[in-house]
Amino acid sequence: MRRTGTIQTRFQALELWQSDTTTEFRVAGAIHASYHRSRFLTGLAWDLIAAAALLRASGPPRSVLMLGLAGGTACRVLRHLLPECKLTAIDIDAEIVALAHTHMDMAALDIEIITTDAYPWLARNRRRFDVVFDDIYLAGKTDVFRSRAWDAALLGHLRRAVTPGGLLAVNLVTGSGHRNMQSHTRKTLLEAFPVVRSLKTSESMNEILVAGEGVASRARLDPYDAAFHDWRDRMFWERIDVRKLS
Repeated sequence: MRRTGTIQTRFQALELWQSDTTTEFRVAGAIHASYHRSRFLTGLAWDLIAAAALLRASGPPRSVLMLGLAGGTACRVLRHLLPECKLTAIDIDAEIVALAHTHMDMAALDIEIITTDAYPWLARNRRRFDVVFDDIYLAGKTDVFRSRAWDAALLGHLRRAVTPGGLLAVNLVTGSGHRNMQSHTRKTLLEAFPVVRSLKTSESMNEILVAGEGVASRARLDPYDAAFHDWRDRMFWERIDVRKLS
């Protein structure tokens, strides 16, 4: 791959990297979004985000709310696996969404995209979704960071947006500098929900937490193996580890 451009949006400095088959948005040295012409999975956080949405105890979600969209990498996986699911996404950065339309075929995903600051929108929101996913990270000079820890008010807004029997999920960057946020969010979810599961892969520097009255086990993901025709997609899917937290 080679860098083909550098774009300064209102909120972040983004590098565009491309090959004949792949496009990546890179922010603060990390891959912020990835698009491949014929494959879906990457071995990274977006695989886990899509898998987490499938763990609703009563079956696949009919609606998913994504707080944070960027290039729509996880939504691409969800659209492939759940063609009838209503996907709604909130993102503050209209320029990165426009770049995703230009370079990552975003229009093909049929996402309802709302361009605004996600947390104030959530505080006003009265709609409900089978899965609500918080993937909000901002770009610093050398690393990404979450703009807000989950306090009681934010957790209340998030829970209000989830249908009965639905799931609340969050993406957490792991590693040095992120452990306090990871521990705090784990504790918050374990205190608020009967079941919390953690999704990880060996390649990803992320942990996905998914919580609800009921959260299905790893076995729920097995039937989706057949939806991936490329052996690399199947390999990444099989590497997803799901564990119940206590």
